[in-house]
Amino acid sequence: MVVCVLLPRFELVVAAGGRAALAQGPMALAPEPGRRQVVGEVSQAAEALGIHPGMRLGEALARAPRLALIPPDPVGVADAWERVLARLEAVGAAVESPAPGVACFEARGLGRLHGGSLDGVVAAVRAALRTPARIGAGPSRFCALAAATRARTRSARIVDGAAGLAGEPVALLRRREQTADLPTALERLGIATLGQLAALPRDAVADRFGPAGLLAHDLAQGRDTPLRPRPAAELLEETLDLEESASGAQLERALGLLVDRLLARPERRGRTLRAAVLSAVLVEGGTWRERAVFREPLADPLRMRLALAARLALLPAPAESLRLAAERLGPPAAPGHALFDDGHAQRAARLREAVGQARAAAGPDAALRVLPVDPDSRVPERRAVLTPFEGPRG
Repeated sequence: MVVCVLLPRFELVVAAGGRAALAQGPMALAPEPGRRQVVGEVSQAAEALGIHPGMRLGEALARAPRLALIPPDPVGVADAWERVLARLEAVGAAVESPAPGVACFEARGLGRLHGGSLDGVVAAVRAALRTPARIGAGPSRFCALAAATRARTRSARIVDGAAGLAGEPVALLRRREQTADLPTALERLGIATLGQLAALPRDAVADRFGPAGLLAHDLAQGRDTPLRPRPAAELLEETLDLEESASGAQLERALGLLVDRLLARPERRGRTLRAAVLSAVLVEGGTWRERAVFREPLADPLRMRLALAARLALLPAPAESLRLAAERLGPPAAPGHALFDDGHAQRAARLREAVGQARAAAGPDAALRVLPVDPDSRVPERRAVLTPFEGPRG
């Protein structure tokens, strides 16, 4: 049995500063700079006016001219949701989270830890979250999500397969990224419920809607892909507060400092980085967050700076602070071999080993180098900073 934990309008609640703010009137998350001009999560008052997540901004404002647009806060949402996931994992759940506010896990195996029944698991989850949440269960991820949308904060609900999904509206497909665009087209064709969608011939759905339609047809019949729980991860991040609002070359130097500090953390234990998250607090208010997946596991600061510097071009405004976090760690870095080895690679390897031994004995500040940050600043202390020295690359 799959259990789904749903915190409705989670991103909007965090960006607005609390659930009490949603009672002030219709509001929605504004589009992120540089992204599609569609609204994000909407309040209950906006939903009553026919506005839904993913609707074009112009159409949403036409339906509700007094719609309040809340600037998104991706950094605050990510931090708050990470705390929620940590509480669920403390219960013993292997959690899959497709989006902030939605978490699914397999209840099999947790019953013995929490009273031997699904009710015991639900009670343990509620006690761990310490916040109102809707909890549903079903044989698949989509069934559990449908149950959670209908559940109340004090009682869980179960949807058992296609029979339980038959009366649900096709708008539920908007909660799945691959099928988010289908409900509008289905409603225009007169298909209002998942039961009507499941009754359609599979080949006709495939011919009209392609792979997304096939997935929606499977979901309507209670079939879904297996859960893919997130792997256990360690919190490894570095933050730099910028004395002055930074942009351009100054911001790239600050990024280099963060990369050096992150690679020098003793918790890394020589492992490479597979993915990293770069985020910033903007001067004009709000936050910015970008995820970068490296083509191969990296531990070379130069290559990491080159890969992450391209993300800085997406920054919509000058930043007050910059944060770099390791999202996924890989195996230890393998030593490189030069095609024509003239002794330089061996000397570089010995120097890196000496730096590592000095840092293990005296701490991360045992070997430092000077990094120019703002050479033109009138304040001498802002012209350069000391950053961890890893040694030359072979």
